[in-house]
Amino acid sequence: MAKDLAIVLNNGSLNSAVTCALAIQKYRPVMLHVQTSDQMGGRRRAAYEQQVAHFKPYREHTVPMGFLDGLGGAVEPKASTVDPRTPASVAPLLVDLLPAVAVAARFAVHYSATSIYLGLQIGNLTDELAQGTEFVQVWQEMLQMTCGQPQLDIQAPLMELEPWQVVDLGFNISAPFDRTWSCSEQGPEPCWACRACRGRESAFQQAGKADPLKSGRKA
Repeated sequence: MAKDLAIVLNNGSLNSAVTCALAIQKYRPVMLHVQTSDQMGGRRRAAYEQQVAHFKPYREHTVPMGFLDGLGGAVEPKASTVDPRTPASVAPLLVDLLPAVAVAARFAVHYSATSIYLGLQIGNLTDELAQGTEFVQVWQEMLQMTCGQPQLDIQAPLMELEPWQVVDLGFNISAPFDRTWSCSEQGPEPCWACRACRGRESAFQQAGKADPLKSGRKA
């Protein structure tokens, strides 16, 4: 019997790779990329296409949403790069994610998907984690009512994890870290100097793992 379908939001990030690797354990994925025209847009798109080639989803779609430029939002705003954040950034992060969740819901209806997967990662800060959990629960209840699909759920499997734990989990499930992009620059290689690169480097070091983008070794 074929697996149910799940919509997996993916922006080519490390979190996206781990989230998709988790989703395919239970579902046939429909990968969805929300494309903006911001500085990292092209490099994110290239990483997304590499992940599509790796995961071989049931379907994949790219949705142009240039109006998100300047809002800090893409498929997984800020948290997708394993970038350290301050608690004050959590609420804007969740608000910026709403347009992508709405688009994912539309595709969920089209494909009769039973789940939507987000690469949202907040960590174990009590207040911020509670806020994120509440947001996701509210979104789920709203979508179930408005879409007429009472079984549709929203999965955010990385939400409670710290960045190094995401890396550790990814290695355990063979996530394609060599097909991810975290850098804030558009160069052919990560700069390893921007905040996002430093956050990524710290996460791999704390997990005791070699980053394939830095070592040249496949994940």
